[in-house]
Amino acid sequence: MAGWGLREQVAGLVDSRWFQNTVIAMIVVNGIILGLETYEARFELLDHNWMLVEGCFLAFFATELALKILARGAAFFRDAWNWFDLVVVGIALVPLTGSFAVLRLVRVLRLLRLVSVIPSLRHIVNALFRSVPGLGTVIALLFAVMYTAAVMGEQLFGEISPGYFGNLGVSLYTLFMLLTTENWPDISDSVIDQAPYAWIFFVSYIVISAFIVLNLIIGVIVTTMEEEVNAHRWEEDQELELAQHRTVMLRLDQLSEQVAILSAQLRTLGVAVEEASVQQDGHERVQNTKRPPAGRRRRARRRNRRR
Repeated sequence: MAGWGLREQVAGLVDSRWFQNTVIAMIVVNGIILGLETYEARFELLDHNWMLVEGCFLAFFATELALKILARGAAFFRDAWNWFDLVVVGIALVPLTGSFAVLRLVRVLRLLRLVSVIPSLRHIVNALFRSVPGLGTVIALLFAVMYTAAVMGEQLFGEISPGYFGNLGVSLYTLFMLLTTENWPDISDSVIDQAPYAWIFFVSYIVISAFIVLNLIIGVIVTTMEEEVNAHRWEEDQELELAQHRTVMLRLDQLSEQVAILSAQLRTLGVAVEEASVQQDGHERVQNTKRPPAGRRRRARRRNRRR
């Protein structure tokens, strides 16, 4: 019982608003410190003592995860976001010397822990992951369009502008720049003087890829995000309906108990009334048997008068 009480207290601490805000503030401050380390000349004191600062942040994040594990137990490891936090913080425990020195760069990933701490960011990332199947289809369509246009561009403009359409790889890179609509006038001007019909190719490709297919990708992401938000609201509505259903069922149970009590009282009252009526009928019959009939009484009075 003492262990459960301690776990409940730790769970209340971890789920409290001030604790979550403190974690968010520490993540932001850690990100700022990591950015300041890039200015070695201006922040020499921080550069010489970064191990101490790193140890303070690492101790705080390790304590935070330990408290969450203690509060949630095995349920902590069922959440993918908790595994992300565990890996990001756990990597920092590896000695940053020798072949592991490259892992120092992974410290920057701690700033991404904001996604796991802030619920709204989690919903956005979850929606992105859920949109992957739909995005895969649209991206496959986009790649098919780019590949087809790259082959056509190499065959049409390879000799005219080898710097943009010299081979398939260069042509794909050029079409990617056209997809972003960046510097596309320079690309079109390099071939349109010798191939006046090239405007048809460029306009058709930009309309199909940049205006249609990219909007399909945006549409898939927006639809998935709406479904994610609606799913969260649906869960809240289900919980509210479940609470209301339980309240109604409780009232119905109370009314059923009251009706049962009233029915029992009515049955008891009916039996008592029936017994009283039976007793009254029996009493009247006894009185009637003891009392002589009216005709006998009249004849008795006449005899008494004659005498």
